[in-house]
Amino acid sequence: MAQFTNQAQLSYGNVVTSSNIATGEILEALTVTKTALVDTYSAGDTVTYIISIVNSSATPLTGLSITDNLGAYTFGAGELVPLDYVDGSVKYYIDGVLQAEPTVSAGAPLVISGITVNGNGSTIVAYEASVNSFAPLGIDSSITNTATLAGAGITPVEASETITVASTPIISITKSISPVPVAPNGLVSYTFVIENRGNTPLVATDNAVITDIFDPILSNLSVTFNGTPWEEGVNYTYNEATGEFASVPSQIVVDAGSYQQLPNGAWSITPGVATLVVTGNIGSIA
Repeated sequence: MAQFTNQAQLSYGNVVTSSNIATGEILEALTVTKTALVDTYSAGDTVTYIISIVNSSATPLTGLSITDNLGAYTFGAGELVPLDYVDGSVKYYIDGVLQAEPTVSAGAPLVISGITVNGNGSTIVAYEASVNSFAPLGIDSSITNTATLAGAGITPVEASETITVASTPIISITKSISPVPVAPNGLVSYTFVIENRGNTPLVATDNAVITDIFDPILSNLSVTFNGTPWEEGVNYTYNEATGEFASVPSQIVVDAGSYQQLPNGAWSITPGVATLVVTGNIGSIA
């Protein structure tokens, strides 16, 4: 609501006296809110935004447009945009009824035009944006994007939403075998490379576990983690009758990834890496 103030003066003779300051408020006929369906983001995520428009007047409003800056922020002498509109993702509802897709200009800024809000009605516009390489990824980073509703007969109205970078490990694992090929009863090694692209380390209390069933079954196992020998029953378990291998909970730990903003503004990720190697004599295929 917009406030206004007013003060009167009374003069008589050579005397001037002022009244108190009276304060009033003008009820805005149009309100706009913007909400993200998630509070956090990681590199490559897709975020759904919902813009809700409410018209408390009896007069319908037509030909409105929404301009979204897609989280643009200042970098050096220029500007970077950390979000990309997902083509074709916009959904447009008038009083809860899905409408034909409005006109969309998918650049930066994103412009959605041809919006109508009925008298005493509401309109919802939802769309998706993907997190690109210009999104900040370090601890406590955030993206704030602002949408502005404008059109004939209204004062432009802004609505913003802020999402923060996820503080969590982001783990992937790859497995390789060496040598290839291998002779029956020959020595073979399975190498598991665990990468963490998150800004938080994978720690013992996360209780990460690697499981595998070796087929053909391995015998005479030796295991190392980051080059340090592991002991069966302490760091891992193995059933030589079934080939089932499992690390003991809390043994798998991986450093956090590191982040650097390059001169062009893009963010580079160097993942934290841990390596598990399981070596043994390979049996024959059943």
